Amino acid sequence: MTHATSPTYPPLPITPEQPWLAPLAGFSDLPFRLLCREQGCAAACTEMVSAKGLIFNNTATQRILTSNSEDSPLVVQVYGPDAQTLGRAMDLLLERGAHYFDLNAGCSVPKVTKTGSGAALLREPETLTSIVATMVAKAGEGRVGVKLRLGWRPGEDVLPDLAKRLEDLGVGWLTLHPRWATQGFSGHADWERLARLRKHITVPIIASGDLFTAEDAYRCLEQTGVNGVMFARGALWDPAIFRKFLSLWPDGRPFHAPPVYSLGIVRRHMELARAHLDDRRALLAMRTIAPRYLRQFSGAKSLRTQLTQIESWTQLEALLDELTVVLSKTDIPHEDAS
Repeated sequence: MTHATSPTYPPLPITPEQPWLAPLAGFSDLPFRLLCREQGCAAACTEMVSAKGLIFNNTATQRILTSNSEDSPLVVQVYGPDAQTLGRAMDLLLERGAHYFDLNAGCSVPKVTKTGSGAALLREPETLTSIVATMVAKAGEGRVGVKLRLGWRPGEDVLPDLAKRLEDLGVGWLTLHPRWATQGFSGHADWERLARLRKHITVPIIASGDLFTAEDAYRCLEQTGVNGVMFARGALWDPAIFRKFLSLWPDGRPFHAPPVYSLGIVRRHMELARAHLDDRRALLAMRTIAPRYLRQFSGAKSLRTQLTQIESWTQLEALLDELTVVLSKTDIPHEDAS
């Protein structure tokens, strides 16, 4: 199904065959989002935007919001501790032309939760619902989502009642990472909780958590009956995960990714980073993310290490050329990553 939103804007794509890119702090900037869209991502989220940072015109916060006409549909994920702060942030985002919004009530990182934001809101359901009511009032029904976890710690099962209250407030979707906040990313995501929540509410549910491969996501949909999936770490390791996921469907286009396909991904990300970031930030981004794309190729270990130390685009190009030689020894035809 595709959930209806304000008639002013097209509906967000929330169906099993339309995968989303999660908000990834420090990674899901404009170049990465565009790269994932080229690989089949149907909708993308910004990195978490601090409501207070937005209000005080923080430079880093403003940078997170950089977008363009190709970066659509885009969901701005915000976090903050109370309705008043989020209300002011919403006004500013709406003035900028943002259409869709997501409240992060699932981040368990201490620097976020100690401010009363993120997953800390699960301990304060009245505050959380007050924030969401304010956001929906500002944006309109169907244009606000909420990212949730199961609760703060095992035994504090606020989710069923909370999800129903959020549905009644007019949210357009809920994203559930089925771990407790105190777990962080340890243990395993409890997909059974996704299935139980699906039976409890009618608002669309997007699954997050332990979707490391395209097959993981397909299996999650089959087991839980949720409306969609959101790739996080899986996309960070392999942006082609979207294309691989789409190929699994009965009417999907067959897709084969030989080792050198990942090199095409690196080169395309480099092009996008250079086009949309200043040189220093673009180069730093490539030093961080390029080795992740090539992590599975043991023969390229030393070159991956060198990638983390590049200091110029010329050096990066030379390393990519060396990697091409290493990976081409598999004798598998190259595929274009664009």
